Amino acid sequence: MSSESPPPAASGDNQDELILAQKEAIAQDIASNASLVGNLEPVYSLEREFSHDAVFMTKIGNLKGRYAELRRTRPDGNCFFRAVAYRYFELLLHRPDEYERIKALLPRAKAQMIELGMPTFTLEDFYDNFMDHVDRVGQAHMDAQQLFETFNEPGQSDYLVVFLRLLTSMQLQRNAEFYQNFMEGDKTVAEFCATEVEPMYNESDHIHITALTEATGISLRVIYLDRGSQTEASLHDFPDQGESAATTPLVHLLYRPGHYDVIYPVKSTSESGPATSNATVTTTAELSS
Repeated sequence: MSSESPPPAASGDNQDELILAQKEAIAQDIASNASLVGNLEPVYSLEREFSHDAVFMTKIGNLKGRYAELRRTRPDGNCFFRAVAYRYFELLLHRPDEYERIKALLPRAKAQMIELGMPTFTLEDFYDNFMDHVDRVGQAHMDAQQLFETFNEPGQSDYLVVFLRLLTSMQLQRNAEFYQNFMEGDKTVAEFCATEVEPMYNESDHIHITALTEATGISLRVIYLDRGSQTEASLHDFPDQGESAATTPLVHLLYRPGHYDVIYPVKSTSESGPATSNATVTTTAELSS
């Protein structure tokens, strides 16, 4: 019988470090096989992935009548934030009104972040970088191809993602009393932000989507392509506009379990600035669905 003692269990801090290292290793493996942001593809390209699944094929067939193209993002845990950022910047190329709105909103958001105690020096870096890109796109100093290249350069692309994560964290913490209702166990909203929102490579859910759209005023529609019993993919709008919703959201994302891609309605593909060189709507902000 061996007299050797079993290795000591990893401490909480060491366990967190191991999990982070594992996530980074997975991200590096994915990085060698997928672009951060892909070229435009026809929506029917989804049929190749689900050719043996009648449920998905029916839903994709119905989706083709309303959506023309999609743009894939790397499935690295940052796909929601990267997809929103890319499509929003893409829209800024053609929407001077939206440029003026977001340019006025972000300085106020920065002040609120500082009030919450976010490190000023670090925040300034991400904020200045984000605002610089907003100005370059909004003032026509960057075209669609340059935007595409920027989002496929890891350093620049990740900086933009981090800022959106910080905006989301800010919104959650400023409304902590409300969002505490959706925390699991004894976890506080601040703890949730520190472990599930601000760190890179963590996947996003309803709570992230709700907070980001509230913080930025960016209207968003998520098309859920899943194995639900309906023949149409279910659609959810953020923020919730209730029964009076009269406008089509700015950004449309396609969700498949664990992953988000950008998807383009038929009428908006001509405005998408493609970089080709290289159902019934349910309006909801329910976090528990």
